[in-house]
Amino acid sequence: MLILQESCTDATGSYVIYAPVDIVAMNVVLSGGDPDYVALLPSGFAILPDGPGLHHGGGIVEVGSGGSLLTVAFQILVDSVPTAKLSLGSVATVNSLIKCTVERIKGSVACENA
Repeated sequence: MLILQESCTDATGSYVIYAPVDIVAMNVVLSGGDPDYVALLPSGFAILPDGPGLHHGGGIVEVGSGGSLLTVAFQILVDSVPTAKLSLGSVATVNSLIKCTVERIKGSVACENA
């Protein structure tokens, strides 16, 4: 399994988008095969500024002082049957995944108060 990833950081925010990719399927595509048969379920997160920064004398703005907004998105294949209903176990697993991911992101950016 490979992880295909793209990330970007600039003045408007940051994002990381990633998707697990089967190695055999990726090799087929790299050899000229049809990419439509490669299953991609991208997931990721974006961190955007939330509100203005603190203004100090002389119009100087303290960057990053206004807080941040975190958006997390996952695409997960829970069942191969599209009409299947989600089990409570699946919902609990997804809730745990989201909680763990948010905690890791907060830890990575040294978030002190959220």
